[in-house]
Amino acid sequence: MAKFTTRLDNFCFLPHHTSSSHSSNFLSRTSRKNLHLELIPSKHRLNFKVLCSIKDKKNVKDEIEKVGASSGGLVNGVRVEELDEKGGLGRESASREDNFDLVWPPWKNIPQRYKLIGTTSLAFVICNMDKVNLSVAIIPMSHQFGWNSSVAGLVQSSFFWGYALSQLPGGWLSKLFGGRKVLEIGVLAWSLATALVPVLAGFMPGLLLSRILVGIGEGVSPSAATDLIARSIPLEERSRAVSFVFGGLSVGSVTGLLVAPTLIQNFGWESVFYIFGLLGIWWYSGFHFLGEEQALDAVEVEHVAPLRSANQHKPWNDSLKELDGMKTSWNNTLEELRVSLKDVPWKAFFRSPAVWAMIYAHFCGSWGHYTCLSWLPTFFSEELNLNLREAAWVSILPPLASVFVTSIAAQVADNLIANGVETTTVRKICQAISFLSPATCMILSSLDLGLQPWEIVGILSCGLALSSFALSGLYCTHQDISPEYASILLGITNTVGAVPGIVGVALTGFLLDSTHSWGVSLFAPSIFFYLTGTVVWLAFASSKPQNFLESD
Repeated sequence: MAKFTTRLDNFCFLPHHTSSSHSSNFLSRTSRKNLHLELIPSKHRLNFKVLCSIKDKKNVKDEIEKVGASSGGLVNGVRVEELDEKGGLGRESASREDNFDLVWPPWKNIPQRYKLIGTTSLAFVICNMDKVNLSVAIIPMSHQFGWNSSVAGLVQSSFFWGYALSQLPGGWLSKLFGGRKVLEIGVLAWSLATALVPVLAGFMPGLLLSRILVGIGEGVSPSAATDLIARSIPLEERSRAVSFVFGGLSVGSVTGLLVAPTLIQNFGWESVFYIFGLLGIWWYSGFHFLGEEQALDAVEVEHVAPLRSANQHKPWNDSLKELDGMKTSWNNTLEELRVSLKDVPWKAFFRSPAVWAMIYAHFCGSWGHYTCLSWLPTFFSEELNLNLREAAWVSILPPLASVFVTSIAAQVADNLIANGVETTTVRKICQAISFLSPATCMILSSLDLGLQPWEIVGILSCGLALSSFALSGLYCTHQDISPEYASILLGITNTVGAVPGIVGVALTGFLLDSTHSWGVSLFAPSIFFYLTGTVVWLAFASSKPQNFLESD
């Protein structure tokens, strides 16, 4: 007799290479839990009997005791017992044991933390696709609706109004409910709001509101991701995890800038918002399904059916009691929200020089990032005389180079920490590179040095790509100093970091209308904040763990 255990829910699979003329198959299913497959070959072949039993790992021990020593037990693998040809199916003459697990879906045995990091990174890809789509679509939209640079800047900056408003609530909710659930809801919210943009584009208040909602949905994502990483990733893997997740933003920028011009030229600017919004809804459905699958895997199916059957025949009084219980649970949840908000050591946060260094560094980095993200396609189109597709494709180069820089920076940072270099020193080096590189390249691009357009593109791309070192600098420091409050700390710094999106993006458009100079409107403010941010970071930043509760 041959017995093996498999993880599949409704079938077992046995490789069989003999012709049907030499054997006949008998298949009988006695229950949902057990599937028996008997092969009765011809008289010239060995006889096998295969019993497939679906068992959860935690029930294997009980099954071994049930089967007993006479049958050799049941393991999470395969036991093949060859039957003597002469003795028939009942006599065992030899046996061998093979380690075999048939796993479906293929990612089932991937460690949980890797699955969370992978899906979160994919969410960030979609996040920046929905962020950069307007920076491309704003060009044909401005022509259609007659917007000048100031109005275009106002429309683009409206995203950051919602983005700033949702930072602290996102960090707080992530700490309370977990980053996974907050991220899931955030993706769905911003995807639906993205799909509404074409419907509301002709009505300015409605358009601004839709972009604010996109900002609110995307604003909770960094804190949710930070909470996931702080809870599930050890220190020696943290730089790579942060870089992989937030590196999805660069991939999203590349993808959005690559796809958007083609969609606009072939199907109109409206198609960008519809298609990108549907991608987010698709991610939500897949992520939700993955979560349900993992939950079902932890519970034996045979225990679910009786409970479900029992629930269907509950008395009316029991249903009323359940409703009362739900109301009590909801009231308790509200009380937990109030208490948890009160227990956050806000005063201790703002007494820490390291927190203030993170706040200002985040502000400085965001000024350069958001203004370039919003205005570079227009800069390339007007200043370098490129058409829509060429301008968008050239704008791909900075985030595309960032993907490679991110992986290198993360590996270097983790290796330095693993080799004994102080964590604070590593974070300071990475953040200094991320500030000084784009500042230097912007200075070269803004000066009248007689550079060719492709040279300006190359210089800016290199500088902005090297700014990705911040993912191994600033963006790791929140988890370094306090894993418990990492999501809230990122919510604080990200709130301040969203201000340049509101002020800087709009101010760039205003200065451009006033001065007609890209050097003054786009590059000069970024250079200033990059340089001052470097000084503050080197002077006050620290990655030493801090107990904020004791100092509060």
